[in-house]
Amino acid sequence: MFSQDTYRARRQKLTEKMGDGLVLILGNADSSMNYKDNVYHFRQDSNFLYFFGLDIQNLAGLIDLNSGEEVLFGDDFTIDDIIWMGPQASMQEQAAKVGVKKTMPFKHLFNYVGDAVKQGRKIHFTPPYRGENKLMLYELTGIPASQQQEQASLELIKAIVDLRSVKEAGEIAELKKAAAAGYEMHVAAMKMAMPGVWEQTIAGTIEGISLANGNPPSFPIILSQNGETLHNHDHSNLLQEGKLMLVDAGAQTSMYYASDFTRTSPVGGKFSQQQREVYEVVLAANNQATGLAKPGVSYLSVHLEVAKVIVSGLKELGLMKGDVDTAVQAGAHALFMPHGLGHMMGLDVHDMEDLGQIYVGYDDEIRPSNQFGTASLRLGRKLQPGFVITNEPGIYFIPALMDKWKTEKINTDFINFDRLEAYRNFGGIRLEDDLLITENGCELLGERIPITPDEVEATMK
Repeated sequence: MFSQDTYRARRQKLTEKMGDGLVLILGNADSSMNYKDNVYHFRQDSNFLYFFGLDIQNLAGLIDLNSGEEVLFGDDFTIDDIIWMGPQASMQEQAAKVGVKKTMPFKHLFNYVGDAVKQGRKIHFTPPYRGENKLMLYELTGIPASQQQEQASLELIKAIVDLRSVKEAGEIAELKKAAAAGYEMHVAAMKMAMPGVWEQTIAGTIEGISLANGNPPSFPIILSQNGETLHNHDHSNLLQEGKLMLVDAGAQTSMYYASDFTRTSPVGGKFSQQQREVYEVVLAANNQATGLAKPGVSYLSVHLEVAKVIVSGLKELGLMKGDVDTAVQAGAHALFMPHGLGHMMGLDVHDMEDLGQIYVGYDDEIRPSNQFGTASLRLGRKLQPGFVITNEPGIYFIPALMDKWKTEKINTDFINFDRLEAYRNFGGIRLEDDLLITENGCELLGERIPITPDEVEATMK
């Protein structure tokens, strides 16, 4: 945990950004897997962690914006709990760790919020994403689950996004720990990428590395020799000589701060000429984004500049043609990179997207595109010092998409469809780093995982 002053300051800043009413932040409860007492690994709500810091089930935090009163609702552990779990701190002791003076049993939350509802006071809550909390909100406020998303407090959402977007020094230190664990995971995966190895063996090994560094991976591991499927969670294949293994994976620290890296390795340890040529284009795109990312620059503009690097590189390989700028304006690059350049990262690997990605990645000035490919860009707004973002360009040869565009004659002025046949079984390449936006530019979070073709081959030896 951070210091109690950190959590007090965060709640104070939140109060200063809000108007009147009550801010209600629900923690998470256990979720059962296959019967009640066999539960998934507990993951606390990130907003609750940010403002109240306690990684314990069945809690709720409340801030009265008018009086300034802060209350932590939760129950002390019983003797039965202690028998199974060992000695536990009291709720008062837990609250003291995060600078909250008042605690109440959880059942009192219903009277507290119910009275406020009767008085016509505003109840500010964030959009719930778990069934347990949707039911809880219905009991507390009477708002049906089907209406909770639209009735969540936009005022609270925008205040939280404003606060959590800029990372504090302690958060950056945690993110660097997550990056160090991510480095271990990816280097281990590279060294294991040999013919005949089961994908699940590698996925399981690197998941264990994350667990050994504090928590499960920051998201389900993407690992496949069929990397043209962008989020391929199928780990059932035996690796084949000549294929490319794409691994998109990150770690979480014990405080849930995330990393998110992608590397692509040649099965057997040696890139073919064709693979190396495409790889170099993706690497150039990645480096271009790192060079452009700085305060005041929109990530939408960086995304588009990266697209130009990809078009230029593919033109040199004979796969694209025509004017580069015009090709990007037409969205022709999206045949090869149908996703965005990156997203915010922090306590969540897609930071704060439970609040609504439109509020996290965009603002009143910069709005999402509706063009295929660029429409999937999750972060478009101008960068600020303290933002932590991902930089993840890629090139993929997706047979179904290639066939669709060729049949429907989409962007035929920019794509040499006949030349694409030699790449039909290529797969995909993605290279992802995590960036901290600084006062004058950006820096990589942690030591850079081997990324040049020579570095990757040397690591695999």
